[in-house]
Amino acid sequence: MKKIIISIAFMMSPCALAQNTVVNGLDFGPLAPLVGSWKTSASSVDIAPGKVGSAVKKGGVAVSPFYEVRTFEVAADATNNSDQYLVALYYKQEVFRKADGSKFHDQRGYLIYDKKNQMVYNSFCVPRAVCVLAEGKAGSKMTLTAPKRGVGESSYMSKNATTKNFNMTLDISDNTFTYSQTTELNIYGKPFVHTDSGTLKKVQ
Repeated sequence: MKKIIISIAFMMSPCALAQNTVVNGLDFGPLAPLVGSWKTSASSVDIAPGKVGSAVKKGGVAVSPFYEVRTFEVAADATNNSDQYLVALYYKQEVFRKADGSKFHDQRGYLIYDKKNQMVYNSFCVPRAVCVLAEGKAGSKMTLTAPKRGVGESSYMSKNATTKNFNMTLDISDNTFTYSQTTELNIYGKPFVHTDSGTLKKVQ
């Protein structure tokens, strides 16, 4: 599993507050600039556990340069427990190896903003029967971390390749966002820190 630790770092500034953050009638705060399509603009690297038969062998350190495409669009709003009002951006992330252009990671999720409490949530799933929730204080720079019950996974993954923790940082501006993320795994009977990082530019 691609460790999806996306360190999202946002600290709201007076300048940021002055900008228009309303999209389709909903106030997305620091997430508003993300609406649209993005592509990798600088070198990105995935560090993951090697597979059986790979050059680095099972559990070795596999380093894969990659490029990615992400799309963010307005999803909906919701109210939890008649009290917590949220707005959500749906996003799609597709990641490709630079070596041969093959897609090796696909992720679908929501970035969710709670204006009243100034919180952001990243709720996503990957097609390995694993879903993650990470949360943190809202801002143009953010750090999001999985809480105690922030990872859901199949019984197979819990036994063989469990995700112990996830965190990510994100730095967002109008035309660029940079992220880094860490997923702490226990795979092949030992701990492994899976990391990803990249810089993307808005293309649409």
